Amino acid sequence: MNYPKELKEYPRLEEKTYPFRLFFNNCREVSPEQNILFLHWHEHFEIIIMREGQAIFHVDSKPYEAGPGDVLMVPSGGLHVGYSQCSGDLSYVSIVFHASLFKDRNQDSQHEQFVAPYLNNLNQFPVMPAAQQPECAAYYHLLERVIAEVEAKQPAFQLVVKNQLHLFFTLMSRAFPARQRSEREHSERHSIHRERFKPLLEHLENHADQKMSIEAAARFVNLNPFHFCKTFKKLTGRTFIDYVNFCRMDEAQRLLLETDLTITEISGRVGCDNPNYFTKLYKQYKGLTPSQARKQE
Repeated sequence: MNYPKELKEYPRLEEKTYPFRLFFNNCREVSPEQNILFLHWHEHFEIIIMREGQAIFHVDSKPYEAGPGDVLMVPSGGLHVGYSQCSGDLSYVSIVFHASLFKDRNQDSQHEQFVAPYLNNLNQFPVMPAAQQPECAAYYHLLERVIAEVEAKQPAFQLVVKNQLHLFFTLMSRAFPARQRSEREHSERHSIHRERFKPLLEHLENHADQKMSIEAAARFVNLNPFHFCKTFKKLTGRTFIDYVNFCRMDEAQRLLLETDLTITEISGRVGCDNPNYFTKLYKQYKGLTPSQARKQE
């Protein structure tokens, strides 16, 4: 699996005039705690539909356990990451689209009142709507219709997709009316806190060879080490050291599979001065040694 080099992801959608795309994510023979969705964010709205297996997704610091049939709604700009909670096969579908998909409805007062606030992050749906309002599960068939339309690609399927998504958001807005100002202000404060961490996470992704202490990372986001560690764990689901090692081993995996660098050279590229320690760390995170990984290529 190829992961983005920056936390900000630019999803390749169908075309600029139709900012929508489906991603079918099939993860075979996963193990518990295996990464199934790399930590990232984007300006698009994302709906995750679990099909098979058990997983835990962290969305803006909070963990959500999901199994077959569950739906998660990731708001625009939300940091999200996913890990397996099972052994065997796991699959989910991601519906990704930009708010501009509905730009033709911007003159509709009903759209502006009920749907646009959620698309523009003035209001947010719960990440797992059915957990708070079980009747929302009755609307999930609209998402299945979207998936079926994309798979069949009948004439004008894009119009059906757009209409089904708009209907889904309209019904959801009924279930979750606009929040009070105090709740919105809390969300805005949380968003500011989230934005503070994005440059650090991006730095870690792009500089796997550089060592960074917890104290240095805490200074990076202007927090004391105690609050930094607590907040980082909420945000990513991992401790800072664990996350750094996780990123390094993902980069090592990419280098093993995509380059002819020696294992010693790769060890240095991901900040491990001792190749023996690198081998031990790689096996801890990937389940096999670097040599075994390269032989399986």
